[in-house]
Amino acid sequence: MFRSRAKTEKAPTDQVTADLSKQPRSPEAPKGRPTPKRSEAQSQRRRASSAPANRKEGMKRAREARRADLARQREALASGDERYLPARDKGPVRRFVRDFVDSRFCVAEFFLPIAVLILVLSLIQNRQMQNIALLVWLGVIVMIVVDSIGLSIRLKKQLRERYPDEPKRGAVAYGLMRTLQLRRLRLPKPQVKRGERP
Repeated sequence: MFRSRAKTEKAPTDQVTADLSKQPRSPEAPKGRPTPKRSEAQSQRRRASSAPANRKEGMKRAREARRADLARQREALASGDERYLPARDKGPVRRFVRDFVDSRFCVAEFFLPIAVLILVLSLIQNRQMQNIALLVWLGVIVMIVVDSIGLSIRLKKQLRERYPDEPKRGAVAYGLMRTLQLRRLRLPKPQVKRGERP
């Protein structure tokens, strides 16, 4: 009467438990199985939510999680959703810098197309065309430097006025790097139109 059950008698109970756990049951119906000890229930919960069974499975889960994060970041870069942006693009300061840059025409954003044009002109075997290409190149460089200095001065002033208590380290460099990209290729996508002040 008080003896412990043999292992052979316990096995069918485990099968019944597995079968019953898959089927939905009424909350008022009896369980049909004994209540597990607390230590057994905790160990089962840990096994269900803990690390994967082997290293390969763990790497697979990590890869899937990384893919999901990258997909969310890509969507956020396209839509401007602040929650899933990469760390370098997050925060009100960075958002203001993006809007400040996107609302203006910058000489630097046309640097790549102009550089291609200058390269084509310099390939022509004509001394006069090569001199013109060199002068255009120097003019573009000077205009980009002057425009960048003016932009950084105005941006610093606006940041000091609008965000006196926020950390602004690297914000101006972030804006200048954004000016080097063509508007349609910028990420996160521009949220303001040209001429529209942020």
